[in-house]
Amino acid sequence: MWSKALLPFYAMIWLLLLVACSGDSGTGPKEVKWDRDACERCRMVLSDRFHAAQIRYFPAEKKRSVVAFFDDIGCAVLWLADKSWESDQQTEIWVTDHRTGEWIDARSATYVKGNLTPMEYGLGAQSETTPSGLTFGQAKQHIVDVEKRFNVHGVHLMERLKEQAESRKAEKQAEPLHTQH
Repeated sequence: MWSKALLPFYAMIWLLLLVACSGDSGTGPKEVKWDRDACERCRMVLSDRFHAAQIRYFPAEKKRSVVAFFDDIGCAVLWLADKSWESDQQTEIWVTDHRTGEWIDARSATYVKGNLTPMEYGLGAQSETTPSGLTFGQAKQHIVDVEKRFNVHGVHLMERLKEQAESRKAEKQAEPLHTQH
């Protein structure tokens, strides 16, 4: 009878151990499996430990946070731009310091131009300010400008592909139904 009374206690201890060993605290940067995890936007494998980024967000339909990995801060910024949780205070954006590889808060980082980055947005993040450095807002604008300048053909191609798909759909809907005899 004494052991039955302790059963809820043992169950609670087991549950706490299970949660503690889950590996994800629900906040902060998550451990990256380098050369295995892929960028959420471009699907390249993350291998550059000095220009990677990640976003931890809290979708309404889930109880826990979700982490998306990126090979470049440019991919992270562009991916996040059309998400409903972009301005959510709980959304965390992390980027690696371009000199040390340590994770730092992307919103408070200073960005320096001239880095060789996986997707060629050219920004390296660091925690220390520098006179020529960019704020997060300025870095976002730089990324948008680079995207417009270098991916203009890709944008036009995507627009043409969408138009073609809509045209095929309209043609298919306009075709008379054939009856089998």
